[in-house]
Amino acid sequence: MKKILTGAVAAIALVGIASPAAAQTNQRHYAGTGSLNIPFIGSVPVNYTITNPTPVTIPFIGTVNPGQLLGDLGVATKVGTRYTAVADAPSDSETATPTVNVEFSLSGSVNKDCSFYAGNNGSATQIDFGVIGVRTGNNENVNNAFEMVGPAVANIETLTAGCNFNNEVKIAKNNPLGLVNQDSSGYDNLQFQNNIPYAVTAAWTGVAKDVVANGSPQSLVVTSTDADGEGTIEQGAWRSAMTINFTAPAVTSKGLVAGNYTGTTTLTLQAL
Repeated sequence: MKKILTGAVAAIALVGIASPAAAQTNQRHYAGTGSLNIPFIGSVPVNYTITNPTPVTIPFIGTVNPGQLLGDLGVATKVGTRYTAVADAPSDSETATPTVNVEFSLSGSVNKDCSFYAGNNGSATQIDFGVIGVRTGNNENVNNAFEMVGPAVANIETLTAGCNFNNEVKIAKNNPLGLVNQDSSGYDNLQFQNNIPYAVTAAWTGVAKDVVANGSPQSLVVTSTDADGEGTIEQGAWRSAMTINFTAPAVTSKGLVAGNYTGTTTLTLQAL
């Protein structure tokens, strides 16, 4: 048979496959030709090919492999030949993973902070109205004498203010009565008063607490008549210029007692 290689050249291809896993080679082939002398029978012709003989189970006998028995018998009696090819290599040390996802968790922190540029020294926050004019002319009607000539105003602007987290903006006067006369003097309280009420308005660009949106004009007002002299508003993170306006409306219902009028207003930016 020409399939039996004698004096021919056989080229063997060696193949290794890393992934996916492939079946390892385990081949057994038999071929036979010629004749076999069997006692009492005589010459019996032999011509067969067997590829990868498969075992079978026979009741009361067990598992046998007739093809392999026949093939090995042909080899033993020199009428057949055999070809075997067995290849083996250790499998992957672990299950192969064609795709690997690695998740990196990045973290860091930013401290809560609020800022307000209030000048370079304490004098920047000392707001002096100077002389608060009253009607001092001797030709004033008695019902107008010693009343304020006009409102007292102060305007403050900082170009840097804000907080980088939800925050509370608070304005608080030290005295709800406003500016209070620190000089003692008796007076007719039907005709005079020793305080000057004032309003405070702060304005900036920001957003409401927990809101993510474009900033818009925000404001906080404490009027001259607020009983507790303070007000608050909650905001999301913001940064912008801020203006603070103080307005003391002219006191015209009564005259003002002479003296030094003082008061303090505290602006608080507090991260929540």
